[in-house]
Amino acid sequence: MFGRSAPKKSNSTRYYEVLGVPQSASAEDLKKAYRKAAIKNHPDKGGDPEKFKELSQAYEVLSDPEKRDIYDQYGEDALKEGMGGGGGGHDPFDIFQSFFGGSPFGGGGGGSSRGRRQRRGEDVVHALKASLDDLYNGTSKKLSLSRNVVCTKCKGKGSKSGASMTCSGCQGSGMKVSIRQLGPSMIQQMQHPCNECKGTGESINDRDRCSQCKGEKVVPEKKVLEVFVEKGMQNGQKITFTGEADQAPDTLTGDVIFVIQQKEHPKFKRKGDDLFLEHTLSLTEALCGFQYIVTHLDGRLLHIKSEAGEIIKPNQFKSISDEGMPIHQRPFMKGNLYIHFNVEFPDSLSLDQCKALEGILPPRTSTAPSDMEVEDCEEVNLHDVNIDEEMRRKQEARAQEAYNEDEEDGHGGGQRVQCAQQ
Repeated sequence: MFGRSAPKKSNSTRYYEVLGVPQSASAEDLKKAYRKAAIKNHPDKGGDPEKFKELSQAYEVLSDPEKRDIYDQYGEDALKEGMGGGGGGHDPFDIFQSFFGGSPFGGGGGGSSRGRRQRRGEDVVHALKASLDDLYNGTSKKLSLSRNVVCTKCKGKGSKSGASMTCSGCQGSGMKVSIRQLGPSMIQQMQHPCNECKGTGESINDRDRCSQCKGEKVVPEKKVLEVFVEKGMQNGQKITFTGEADQAPDTLTGDVIFVIQQKEHPKFKRKGDDLFLEHTLSLTEALCGFQYIVTHLDGRLLHIKSEAGEIIKPNQFKSISDEGMPIHQRPFMKGNLYIHFNVEFPDSLSLDQCKALEGILPPRTSTAPSDMEVEDCEEVNLHDVNIDEEMRRKQEARAQEAYNEDEEDGHGGGQRVQCAQQ
């Protein structure tokens, strides 16, 4: 026959029984009980891993005043549902390491063959404005930044002696839990960094504070970073300096990240690896030929001209190969330069000019109406118009008219109903 393990107790005494202490046990009693049982059952000393995990879970809950209060009132289920930060959610080896501050087995390591996982600091992100000229030619910029570095005098301990005490406000957890009653059987639990130790879980005696960092463990430092903007970099591209963010004890330093913000250029527009230019021609240039000079982003002069007998139509595009942006990390390859041509027509022509043009240009595609046909028509006048402004004005007028109709319907509706009833 196979044996069956007894079900775990669901009341609020099991954690006390795991540690072998009464419910009235003081914080010091809990420490002594956990110290003795944890060393005995530690896996590195041949102990039972499940028993060691259970001991750490019990101590984590009962050593925290807020969690212990929730456990005593509502039991283990309340912690599992998140009221106390999910009791038992921490690594038991991390709890053991933070309790002893080193290996009690003489290894000088993390109290476990697994070692202690290191927390990572936050990255710092800065915007780096760059002109299109910078992104075409490449450049470097020296930027001065302020950051925190670990105090060299106390080596990040914050104290002269190198000693610290467990924060009494959070019992070394670095976090506090506040409970708010929302209603019958409804409780909201909120977790926030301890304001007494600023989330470090430690407190330092005022007389023992380091004279350089004043117990803060870090000091401010000015650092100059030289940022290289490579040819062809794009708007939004990131340049990362690994491990140059704020330092903190027992923390893997984050990165400083610069994000390129491309500034607008007065002439050139960029789309990916291509460049675009706008150029306006007179009607004579569009019909009879043109030439002009463009100063490129690297200072080179480009001679732009049309072919003999070529006619440029309004809104036409022309392309120049390999005169666009350098391709990032392949700077000898470039996109294209596109020129968008606009044609500017004269405001009016004299009769002599019209006759002269009629003799040069292709004949009209439609014939003029006869005098008899004109007599049967109504004569109309053409006016200059800004079509965008005209459509906007009409749309506003229609919206106002619809609003007025709604107002009239609202006031007159009652009277019409009343008349119908009479």
